[in-house]
Amino acid sequence: MPALPGSDVARLEEGRHPDPFSVLGRHTVDGVSLVRAWLPGANYVELVTGEGEERRATPMVGNGSGLYEAPCPDGAAYRIRTAWPGGISETADPYSFGLLLSDDDIYLAAEGRHFDLATRLGANLRNIDGIDGVLFAVWAPNASHVAVVGDFNGWDARRHPMRRRLGPGIWELFIPGIAAGAVYKYALIAASGERLPWKADPLARATEMPPRTGSVVAASPDFSWTDAEWLAARERSDPVAAPMTTYEVHVGSWLRTEWGQLGSWDEATDRLIPYLQHMGFSHVELMPITEHPFGGSWGYQPLALFAPTARLGPPEAFARFVDRCHSAGIGVILDWVPAHFPSDEHGLARFDGTALYEHEDPRQGFHIDWNTLIYNVGRREVRGFLIASALFWIETFHLDGLRVDAVASMLYRDYSRKPGEWVPNHLGGRENLEAVSFFQELNTLVGARGRGAVTIAEESTAWPGVTRPVHHGGLGFHFKWNMGWMHDTLRFFARDPLYRGHHGDDVTFGLIYAFSENFVLPISHDEVVHGKGSLLSRMPGDDWQRFANLRLYLALMWAHPGKKLLFMGCEFGAEDEWSVDAPFPWPHPYDERRQGVSRLVRDLNALYRATPALHRLDHAPEGFGWVVADDSANAVFAFSRSSTAGATEIMVVANMTPVPRQDYRIGVPRPGLWRERLNSDAGIYGGAGMGNGGGAETEAVAAHGQEQSLSLTIPPLGLLVLEHDPAADRS
Repeated sequence: MPALPGSDVARLEEGRHPDPFSVLGRHTVDGVSLVRAWLPGANYVELVTGEGEERRATPMVGNGSGLYEAPCPDGAAYRIRTAWPGGISETADPYSFGLLLSDDDIYLAAEGRHFDLATRLGANLRNIDGIDGVLFAVWAPNASHVAVVGDFNGWDARRHPMRRRLGPGIWELFIPGIAAGAVYKYALIAASGERLPWKADPLARATEMPPRTGSVVAASPDFSWTDAEWLAARERSDPVAAPMTTYEVHVGSWLRTEWGQLGSWDEATDRLIPYLQHMGFSHVELMPITEHPFGGSWGYQPLALFAPTARLGPPEAFARFVDRCHSAGIGVILDWVPAHFPSDEHGLARFDGTALYEHEDPRQGFHIDWNTLIYNVGRREVRGFLIASALFWIETFHLDGLRVDAVASMLYRDYSRKPGEWVPNHLGGRENLEAVSFFQELNTLVGARGRGAVTIAEESTAWPGVTRPVHHGGLGFHFKWNMGWMHDTLRFFARDPLYRGHHGDDVTFGLIYAFSENFVLPISHDEVVHGKGSLLSRMPGDDWQRFANLRLYLALMWAHPGKKLLFMGCEFGAEDEWSVDAPFPWPHPYDERRQGVSRLVRDLNALYRATPALHRLDHAPEGFGWVVADDSANAVFAFSRSSTAGATEIMVVANMTPVPRQDYRIGVPRPGLWRERLNSDAGIYGGAGMGNGGGAETEAVAAHGQEQSLSLTIPPLGLLVLEHDPAADRS
């Protein structure tokens, strides 16, 4: 029988053969049809041909190194039976299959335009020619050798070398007999010959439980969704005009008990969803659940952008959670992190021995603040990888939106860098033009394929047109976090009320630009960590004043133009700042002040959703008007809200001091009864109960440019929401 050249055997033994398909599998050599198999560690190997009575096992001849050969009838199907120290296996030969990824798959991946990438790269269960197994495929253009290692081959990097496809450097191998649940990684050798740390799969759809770092073959999605009506309604809706109140939650710590258990998606389905319904939130925003090696990063340093974290259960349990949220009328938004990734050696860092996903130059590729690596979104393959991840979460798990993290850090080349520490763009500017193009493409594709799903930018600067449509030169996001409003108002409320009247611009300034973008008002996790204290702890005064200030702040937030986002614990006035490792500090049932804050948030959600004037023109100047913005002596503010231009329906009046304001006159455009729809000082919220009963009737006394006015009692550190009663209109 023709012998394989010693150089080929040596390279197989070393796990370095550049083209294993050229020597393994079926070959005709000097007129002899034979099968070669590379099975180091095997005790005995047979070539099995035929079926039924024709089935025949022929011993394969080994050379002592792991290479086995046997003649095989030309064209005959065959399997390889192997006696291992731990048992016997019989499978098809991985090296008997031809090219498996199509030319279109290869081309689209190279162009960064394969947006179903997770169904091609990664580990995908396949049936090829009637044989079940897993097709592994990975992008590693600068590697000289790639092999699959896993629990199915004893983690032997010699056993399953992959085939490199011509073009963009994608490696593939179909391994028969592997089922869902198998654990694997990739063993790569750099072009220099250096053996790299084994790498987790960038396209893995499931992972081992951290701190273990293996990728896991995921089962084909077979979840039976029941949310067709929800998706259809979402696709028809206008999110900009719809009410949107979002509860931001770190699921693991929200479920964490005093004994340290994290909980699971099924527990979140049973506990979190009813709570969201009870509180009246329209959406829940999940802090990143893409798999991440370090829990203390809260998910903001992920390494598996296609895999729900194993900490909370399998992917199908997450799908079940989303489906139940939709059944309960709750949208699900995911924090998604395309800006950077950690440098853990099993991850994306220098994946094939080069800066593949990141920039080579640390002035572009290393994030100083977070000690992470920055995605090179100017590279087509990386851009396609990220966009495919975004679409994967929306399409596979039916998510209603993505809150895109750290957008500002991507838009500016000099973000958090000193002179000389950054590289200008080709025009000499600080703008990251590649990131601009990336966001425009991302948002265009989400708009085209997302069936009404939204994107929300965490963008903290004055970059113009973040929510302007792409075809008008904008970035194309649906919403942008209003970080300026958050900083201004928190600074205002931290002041002693004695001085607030002199700092009214902290309240009014946000309205100068409030309609330049589609804003979300965010009180997020970032405001209750790193020594900032809880939202309640930032309020001045004694306990009564602190809780009154908190109720006033939340009521002002809900009455202010813009969608709402509130981090868990703020809805009842948690005392301490949030810790990912601490049990969630649920208030005692008899803690009247915290139960009162919770009741207020519940009523604010109900009022906001039921009152078009409070949400329909959130992003249009026609929906808002100042009535009192300059009363520095009393620190009183008043404004109107409307659902249609020129039709004032709601008046909001806020007293920022602990001094009650009696007989305070507010001019209104419509005569008659103005009902008190909400009073943050009501007794049911833990307040003093000072207010105007059922409301107030107008008097023919001119004020604020109006012929009619109301004489109001404005409670201390209180906010009133008044609605005109058309049935009592005397005009």
